[in-house]
Amino acid sequence: MKILITELIWEEGIRELKEEGHTLYYDEHLWRDRDALVTAIPEYDALIVRNQTKVDKELLEAAPDLKVIGRLGVGLDNINIEFAKVRNIPVVFAKNANATSVAEYVFSAMLASRRFLNLAHEDIKNGGWNRKQFTGNELFNKTLGLIGLGEISHRVAKRAIAFGMKVVGYDPFVTEFDHVVSETGVTNYSTVGEVIKEADFISLHVPLTPATHHLIGLPELTQMKQSVCIINSSRGGIIDEIALANALSANSNMSAVLDVLEEEPISLSHPLLQQNNIMLTPHVAGLTDESQVRTSYLVAKEINKILKGKSSLCTV
Repeated sequence: MKILITELIWEEGIRELKEEGHTLYYDEHLWRDRDALVTAIPEYDALIVRNQTKVDKELLEAAPDLKVIGRLGVGLDNINIEFAKVRNIPVVFAKNANATSVAEYVFSAMLASRRFLNLAHEDIKNGGWNRKQFTGNELFNKTLGLIGLGEISHRVAKRAIAFGMKVVGYDPFVTEFDHVVSETGVTNYSTVGEVIKEADFISLHVPLTPATHHLIGLPELTQMKQSVCIINSSRGGIIDEIALANALSANSNMSAVLDVLEEEPISLSHPLLQQNNIMLTPHVAGLTDESQVRTSYLVAKEINKILKGKSSLCTV
C-alpha cells in the first residue's frame, strides 16, 4: 500500500509502517502546499496528518483509493468526519497517547502561574535577590475547575487531588457512575457557571464544536474570581480571545496560559500579546518525546490493522 504523510511523525511510526512493506512518501511540510497535496493524493491508499492539513471534502473527493486517514493526535476538527463516513473511510486517532503529557502541561501552567521561578532566575542574573517579590502561592487547598471530563481531565484530576486540591467540573456527557466522578471524586456540576464561580484555576478540555465556540466569553469571565488562572490546552476558539484580553487588561490579578489559539501562529498585533499576565505556548501541550513515540506508533499500528482488513478501537 502507498501511504502519504504530510506532517511530522516520529521514527517509530515510520518503522512500524515500513515493517509491513508499505511505500511511504513523507514530507512534513506538504500541508503548506495545497495544490501539491491535492495533486498527489489520488495515488495513495492512506493519509497521515496532524492538525494543520485540511482534510476537507475537496481533498477527500480527490482521493478515490483512500482507505484510511491517520490523525497524529486527538482533535479532529481539521478533518471532515461526516464526508469521510460517507466515503466509508475510517479515521484513526491517537486515543489517549498524549493524555499524560497534556495533564503534566496543565500542572506546569498552574505552578508557573503561582511560583515565578523563571522571573526569579532572571532577576538574580541581573543582580537581584528579592524574596518578597517572588513569594508565590500554593496549589494546596485551591479549587481546580475542569470543563470537560474526559481522559485528560481524569489524569489532571488525579494529580490535583494528590496536591491537596479540590476538583470540580462540568461535562453533560458524564454521569455519576463514570470513573472520573465515582472513583476519582470530581464533583460534576450541572452548569459551566457553577464551576467558574468557584474555581481558582480553570482548565479547558473540550473539542471545538458550534456548541463550545467561545464557551468562555465576556459573561463567563465576569463571573470568575479576581485571581483566577485560565488554562486552555484543548482548542483555539473555546475562549473569546478579545474578551479575555480585555479582562486581563482590566484585572492584573487574573492570569491565563494558552497553548492553543484561534489563529496559529498568533499575529504580532494581537491584543493578547499586549498583556503581562498571560503566557502563550506554540500548541505543545501534548508534545513530549514520550507522547510522540506513543502517538506515532499507535496511529501506524492501527492503520496497519485497517489496511489488512481488520477493525480498530481507535477510529471514528
